Amino acid sequence: MAETKTKIKIQYYRSFIQAPVKHKKVVKGLGFTRLNQVVEREDTPSIRGMVKAVPHLVRIVE
Repeated sequence: MAETKTKIKIQYYRSFIQAPVKHKKVVKGLGFTRLNQVVEREDTPSIRGMVKAVPHLVRIVE
């Protein structure tokens, strides 16, 4: 049986210029390259954890 992979859309909406290096690495790890960019990722616990680490920089868009 084929499992349906759920996807979430994440938007990078605040600059990480003054953020700690760890936060910058998380944003880059999510695949963002520019401000206000929206990416679609699989809804996994690891991706949710990354989003939870930087809620002040990214948001989940429905």
